[in-house]
Amino acid sequence: MLIKTGRDGFHHPNSSEITPEAMYRQRREMLKLMATGAAGAALASWAGREALAQVQRPGKLAALQATRSQVPGAVTMEKVTEYKDATTYNNFYEFGTDKADPAKNAGTLKTSPWTVEVDGMVKKPGKFALEDLLKLSPQEERIYRLRCVEGWSMVVPWVGYPLSKLVERVEPLGGAKFVEFHTQADRATMPGLRSGVLDWPYVEGLRMDEAMHPLTLLSFGMYGEVLPNQNGAPVRLVVPWKYGFKSAKSLVRIRFSDKEPKTAWNKAAANEYGFYSNVNPEVDHPRWSQATERRIGEDGLFTKKRKTLMFNGYEPQVGQLYAGMDLKKNY
Repeated sequence: MLIKTGRDGFHHPNSSEITPEAMYRQRREMLKLMATGAAGAALASWAGREALAQVQRPGKLAALQATRSQVPGAVTMEKVTEYKDATTYNNFYEFGTDKADPAKNAGTLKTSPWTVEVDGMVKKPGKFALEDLLKLSPQEERIYRLRCVEGWSMVVPWVGYPLSKLVERVEPLGGAKFVEFHTQADRATMPGLRSGVLDWPYVEGLRMDEAMHPLTLLSFGMYGEVLPNQNGAPVRLVVPWKYGFKSAKSLVRIRFSDKEPKTAWNKAAANEYGFYSNVNPEVDHPRWSQATERRIGEDGLFTKKRKTLMFNGYEPQVGQLYAGMDLKKNY
């Protein structure tokens, strides 16, 4: 839930003034377990859940309340990446090519008012204000997921809902096979657009069945707050089984088509960035191995890299989408 007030648009109480709903509900669940004598058996898993419930930064940004996701496979009990790491080590070339550039430069991004246009092969095209998009889901879901990007990864508590809710609302035509996503391209607020590193605006795309999968998220927040500018405010895509550049940020257009979209990185270097871009330890980038990854926050001198998992660990949930495909050819 968003609480609006005054010129700034958002307000929320200090974290010391309230008990997060998730924590409140979990404590009630524990009391019930104690009453039935089942608390001992549940104590180990409880500790991890309680730790996740407390992962949020004292409010510098507007709070964005959420409930724990019920989507199978969405919630992970892995240690969540520190907020400062997740918001200071980013790829967002519209604000610079260095990983630290977005956090330094994205303050110029104006996120209100914000509109996302939905068009192409749909029965109900239209323009959605941010508030309208939020209303498509009666209750946002907090989803803990891995985000892996070309050898480094994070565990981020995203706040959002399955993209399928929006897709169903606009009713794609039978011939629509793909969905493409356009990022904001404003030279006045995005200094990176002055470079020719990519063909702007930044465009990404998914096959329709990928877009409809419940793990594909339309995200409005992270760590219980609205998205910081450098992480794709005010609304972005999250596709957790693909490399991070597939998760387009600061969306302004969603278009349905019968043709595979020409995506930004595929146009820039087709031999390095395929359309599917599924996390796959068996397919190396031409300039480096992708068999291992580095978890942000675990980058000490003697810290071993982690083994990269097929589909970023979501193979049980999404593997069937690619049954029979040559995943080395369709990289």
